[in-house]
Amino acid sequence: MKTLNLSEMKQLKIFIGFLSVLAVLTFTACNKDLEQFDDIVPPGPNPSPGLATALASNSNYSLYNAIVVKSGMSGTLNDSLRTLTMFVPTNAAVKQAITALTMGQVPSGSPDAVYLGFINSANFTQATAAGIVGYNAVPHKIDFAAIPQNFPNFQYPSLLNPAPQLSALLRLTTFPSRTNGNFVNNVPITSAAINAGNGIMFETGALVAPPQRYLWDRISTDPLMGYLKAAIQRADSGSVAGNPTSSLVAALQSIGANLTVFAPSDAAFQATLYVLAYPSVRAAVYAQYIAGGASTTTANAMADAQAPAQTTALVSSPTVFSNPLLFSSLTAEKVKGVVVYHILGSRAFLNNLPATQANYPTLLNSAIVSHPGVGLKVTMTGPMAVSATVKGAVNASAANVSINPTPEPGGSSDQHYTNGVLHKIDQVLLPMAF
Repeated sequence: MKTLNLSEMKQLKIFIGFLSVLAVLTFTACNKDLEQFDDIVPPGPNPSPGLATALASNSNYSLYNAIVVKSGMSGTLNDSLRTLTMFVPTNAAVKQAITALTMGQVPSGSPDAVYLGFINSANFTQATAAGIVGYNAVPHKIDFAAIPQNFPNFQYPSLLNPAPQLSALLRLTTFPSRTNGNFVNNVPITSAAINAGNGIMFETGALVAPPQRYLWDRISTDPLMGYLKAAIQRADSGSVAGNPTSSLVAALQSIGANLTVFAPSDAAFQATLYVLAYPSVRAAVYAQYIAGGASTTTANAMADAQAPAQTTALVSSPTVFSNPLLFSSLTAEKVKGVVVYHILGSRAFLNNLPATQANYPTLLNSAIVSHPGVGLKVTMTGPMAVSATVKGAVNASAANVSINPTPEPGGSSDQHYTNGVLHKIDQVLLPMAF
């Protein structure tokens, strides 16, 4: 056994002394009377009627009340331990939605009993009713006066989980805003808050329908968006294999995305592609004649004569993006830069846009931070957007949004999807000169 020297013995005494002091302090602390606190009493249930009860008592909302009953969510909406905000369409708004949903099989102007009969029928399922009610209920008390008027608008989770198989916590979001008035998504709020025991209700001018599909579902199937679809696919041809974050198609069908797509018409793509493709086509015609022994004068004359028609024919189909002749001018990188310039990284309905043109970033800004983005502007008449424009950085004029907020297939503005909003426009937006 080792014998401690004088220095080691001194250190041991200090350490033992420290333990002794610590033991005394611990003993003293353990024997001190505990500070007393009052018992925490949870708040009791609010005795006032819940939202479902308040809704049922108002004859202006009798048809929506029938939807709530069909949904089986009355207990949830009456739960006194919850605080909720409900967006409630009037009877007129529910009638309008049912006529549209049935494509006129329940004609406009039918008696209330006919609409009520449809709600209670097997054609209007409990799952459909629960989807509508869940999407129109938010687990917060919304104060519109406290919502900032900044762009983009606020978003709140609803009670609706669109894919519980992916996650029990997943929720579709709604977008209350007070830019150009009080709205939820693009639907105007038409009343002050109506109080109930466990929350508030706001009357809406139309039924706020939950989105059903992804942005890519619309883009890839709309016969009038063939060029946009082909451009996205050309852009993705340069993506890194196995990296979904580099794929535009993956983003446009991702439940976690939150985007706004300005979708140029096919005619707009044809006009822009003509300008981009013409130099390559003319050069090819010129080279063909030179190779055949023509003089430069003759080759130039024939190129000027034939290139316009050949260019028009070349860009007359979305296959222009897969034509090897144009791979040098329509590279995957260049096409992707143009496509992402048409996409905002937030969801913007037309009523969220400013009345005076202002610039906002697009997905292109993630690669070019200093880029000015796009200029956005809307003109409102009451709660309706009557015109809206999107200005590209080098476009001579702003592109116009085609105003038609009715649902697809005919709708062209404020088209709402699970991962974003789509607006059709009449120009291709150009971020830089090509």
